[in-house]
Amino acid sequence: MNRYKIAVIEGDGIGREVVPEGLRVLEAAGRRCDITFSWHHFDWSCQTYLKTGRMMPEDGLDQLRGFDAIYLGAVGYPGVPDHVSLWGLLIPIRRAFQQYVNLRPVRLLRGIDSPVKGFPPGNIDLCIVRENNEGEYSEVGGRLYRHTDAELAVQETVFTRRGCDRIMRYAFDLALTRKGHVTSATKSNGIIHTMPFWDERFSLMARQFPDVRSDQYHIDILSAHFVQHPDWFDVVVASNLFGDILSDLGAAVVGSVGLAPSANVNPERQYPSMFEPVHGSAPDIAGKGIANPIAQIWSGAMMLQHLGEPKAALAVEAALETVLTRTDVHTPDLGGKASTRDVGEAIVSEISEMA
Repeated sequence: MNRYKIAVIEGDGIGREVVPEGLRVLEAAGRRCDITFSWHHFDWSCQTYLKTGRMMPEDGLDQLRGFDAIYLGAVGYPGVPDHVSLWGLLIPIRRAFQQYVNLRPVRLLRGIDSPVKGFPPGNIDLCIVRENNEGEYSEVGGRLYRHTDAELAVQETVFTRRGCDRIMRYAFDLALTRKGHVTSATKSNGIIHTMPFWDERFSLMARQFPDVRSDQYHIDILSAHFVQHPDWFDVVVASNLFGDILSDLGAAVVGSVGLAPSANVNPERQYPSMFEPVHGSAPDIAGKGIANPIAQIWSGAMMLQHLGEPKAALAVEAALETVLTRTDVHTPDLGGKASTRDVGEAIVSEISEMA
């Protein structure tokens, strides 16, 4: 029997509603596949910040370092500025633990009516590989002459050879396990230094993978192609900002941001990786019990895959897709009336009844 020690951070808003369903599904998969979990809950959130002035304790990273993985719900809530909540918890974890790959699957599942018509389930199946540690989300910059008419803000974008090469290599390696196609998101016609550098590194990396087809698009037309031709793509590698935007667009294309999982991965496994839904804390529906838990549950399946439990991961993915084919178990974002708990219970039941 394999046993895993998992740090659980429910965080804010609907994170506190979808994480419990994710844990119940993981427990069901564990029973089916002879896996046990040791859950360690950390009450780090915007409420923590309002009480203590910090999103997590000063030694928070040290507390997380020894876990096999981190299972996160959501970060951010009204009353705490977004840049405070994000830079106080999520980004320090991603950077301290070298989770430089943000992997976001975009797949049209059975039972989902996509707003993009003409594509059957399985016809849209791509992965966005987002650089997660540098790029546009750097800490370099500042503000001058505050509260005067001369006030200015400067934000520097940082692209390193090491950062570009490692994320691109990950994307090409991933493509070798899929359809063998990598697309680069760029904007080198308008961003004069960093994006041409990104293009150069991508071209050099592509030469090392002659069996993988590669192409690139400027981010504006790539966004249009995501809507009109989502079946064109397999693995899309992008900078921190472009990957962030494309993954939300991809989620909308396949039906709902409530269906979008993600993994913050340290491929070398020197540190724990972190698994979270893309949707955020959704304060507008928090407390109503109607949040879609699929993204959180699917993130749990990605965690199982990363931990070396593919059988359990596939069981969770198969169960959630089977449940989605039953229209009576759709949450409101998918046009149904089911509650968060209804969906979680249905998936647990499906896993338990699998042959």
